[in-house]
Amino acid sequence: MRIVVQEQPFDFGAEAAAFATNRHDMGAVVTFTGIVRDISGDLSAMEIEHYPGMTAKALEKIAAEAASRWSLGDALVIHRHGRMVPGEMIMMVATAAPHRADAFEAAEFLMDYLKSRAPFWKKEIGKDGSAWVAAKDADEDALTRW
Repeated sequence: MRIVVQEQPFDFGAEAAAFATNRHDMGAVVTFTGIVRDISGDLSAMEIEHYPGMTAKALEKIAAEAASRWSLGDALVIHRHGRMVPGEMIMMVATAAPHRADAFEAAEFLMDYLKSRAPFWKKEIGKDGSAWVAAKDADEDALTRW
């Protein structure tokens, strides 16, 4: 398992290709990438803050739990922090498993937990000021299936 928390952008294609290469014992690789979105048309940027030691431990724990629940050969989590503009990639999850069901379910589990439990704090910066992003009920509800 590889967990990366970084400020700089990542190359999704290169990361996905490297993750999927030489997986002779795996039948499935699933990837997901989260992107800064501007639904209202007013977002200038998003700033993501975190505590490095706390964040790394939390992401490692989440990935280890996914590996214990599903038959995973490997997992990758990349999550950015700092300032990003709409259209930039925030995070990436990749899972490799012998069968697609395990790869998909583990990826969804990781995404749900990253969205609602990982210690990142997001601030949206718009034309009229900035505001911290509050937790959404739908994100919390998504955890109930796990």
